[in-house]
Amino acid sequence: MKKQRLVRGVPVEEGSGNVYADLGYTDSESMLVKAQLAAKIAELVQRRALTQARAAEILGLTQPKVSALLKGRFRGISEHRLLECLTRLGRDVHIVIKPTPRSRSNGRLMLSVA
Repeated sequence: MKKQRLVRGVPVEEGSGNVYADLGYTDSESMLVKAQLAAKIAELVQRRALTQARAAEILGLTQPKVSALLKGRFRGISEHRLLECLTRLGRDVHIVIKPTPRSRSNGRLMLSVA
């Protein structure tokens, strides 16, 4: 059951930390990871002051795809492609597979950004 509290007399429901899960998406873990990858790409593009056209050249995407990505619209771009974009922006990507804790029967997908 989700925790609720009152803020200035208005009931507020505490989120799970994954807005996609809170909205009921079945692929919520994957969507959250893609959103985090897209946010990091957008941060790097902004930090380097790249135009969308130049970012498209570097990332190997079309300018309209870069525009959509920078606006948080990443459907149609695979996680693998987003990871490749990060390497093209000069970032190392490490994928770690480890055993699931005994407290859970299924693994989960998470992203840590250093």
